[in-house]
Amino acid sequence: MEDILPVIESKLREAFGDAIISAEMSKDFPVFTIKKDKIIDVVKFLYDEPEMQFRFLTDLCGIHFPDNKGQELGVIYHLHNLRRNWRIRLRIFFALNDSVVPTLTTVFSTANWMERETYDFFGITFKGHPNMKRILNVDDLGGFPMLKEFPLEDPTRTDKNDSMFGR
Repeated sequence: MEDILPVIESKLREAFGDAIISAEMSKDFPVFTIKKDKIIDVVKFLYDEPEMQFRFLTDLCGIHFPDNKGQELGVIYHLHNLRRNWRIRLRIFFALNDSVVPTLTTVFSTANWMERETYDFFGITFKGHPNMKRILNVDDLGGFPMLKEFPLEDPTRTDKNDSMFGR
């Protein structure tokens, strides 16, 4: 497999400069961290640029790292160039209290349901989305189930024997 990271990175840095925060390979997968306010411009560039032609949105999802202060939330975009069989991952990060991201539905109509699912589970709002509402959870849920707001186990439990779980 050819090393596509330098090819894509040079194109992105030439077009967007310091809006490209980082570029790395993760398990043979090029990963680019982008400034939040430039994500739509970067995706449009990757879509339109003749050498890039990333015209398939494979996936879009939210992530939550509660210990990463100031950048607790993020959105990950997986794009695919079908002609060259290139796949890349774009990431943006932002504060929990600044969870508004521009919609990608202006480039990929399939982002519609992916963005609604991300809103439903993480509370990330996509500005300009044509129908930003819950898609899987009930409307009056009151929270966002994928945010890591609660401990995994109840530390006050006395009825559990940890030795049964290899601890």
